[in-house]
Amino acid sequence: MSNRMVCREASHAGSWYTASGSQLNAQLEGWLSQAQSSIGPARAIIAPHAGYTYCGACAAHAYKQVDPSITRRVFILGPSHHVPLSRCALSPAEIYRTPLYDLRIDQKIYAELWKTGMFERMSLQTDEDEHSIEMHLPYTAKAMESHKDEFSIVPVLVGALSESKEQEYGKLLSKYLADPANLFVISSDFCHWGQRFRYTYYDESQGEIYRSIEHLDKMGMGIIEQLDPMSFSNYLKKYHNTICGRHPIGVLLNAVAELKKSGVEMNFSFLNYAQSSQCRNWQDSSVSYAAGALVVH
Repeated sequence: MSNRMVCREASHAGSWYTASGSQLNAQLEGWLSQAQSSIGPARAIIAPHAGYTYCGACAAHAYKQVDPSITRRVFILGPSHHVPLSRCALSPAEIYRTPLYDLRIDQKIYAELWKTGMFERMSLQTDEDEHSIEMHLPYTAKAMESHKDEFSIVPVLVGALSESKEQEYGKLLSKYLADPANLFVISSDFCHWGQRFRYTYYDESQGEIYRSIEHLDKMGMGIIEQLDPMSFSNYLKKYHNTICGRHPIGVLLNAVAELKKSGVEMNFSFLNYAQSSQCRNWQDSSVSYAAGALVVH
């Protein structure tokens, strides 16, 4: 590869997941072998972005629904954890490295997105600091390995968008979602519970704290499955659930709503739910993970 290519290094390899390609490959294979391909081919998936020891098994349930034989482009929408961003941003890189193989950014789609004037350019530093997109790269590489020279990726860093901006980006991206050759990966964890996250919602009618968290998450997951952006916004306003990918999810729901107007039939199903640990007292903390897929009929 020529040295002039701008490459984003796999900056979280060796900490959030193993830097060894063979070890990573074996882990991903193990998790995928435990999941069923029940509803594919997925047009979009929601999957977590934590360290693989916490959420690797959960994420497999979403990636198992991906059909590499039809997918030619993988859009990855991840929330911004470190830089304040009120819009969406694109990467300055051309290549994203993973311990499995390098992934190529689709410069043609990037050019189309730049042309809209709706995107900022993130710095390479911001790109490499952020984990929300990177944690999907090894799974994307693994799911697509049988067609590894035939697809490209479209990473999009999603800022803290207003509802109207979520609608605008949803509209813009809906034409790409309409294409069966495109897969959308929506990067999100679910509830971040505990004093360190400044979120300790508890409904004692549910029993143990971790059951209250699960009930709250599953309420949100049920609302996402209805594919109605307004209901999801209302749920977030009411419960303030700390779903870190709420804006990427909002963009997806708005893209779906746009396609529904022209009669496209879709449904979304969650396939797995997990928590990093079970909270039983106020000193505990946990992060929840959910994996699901959108199928177009």
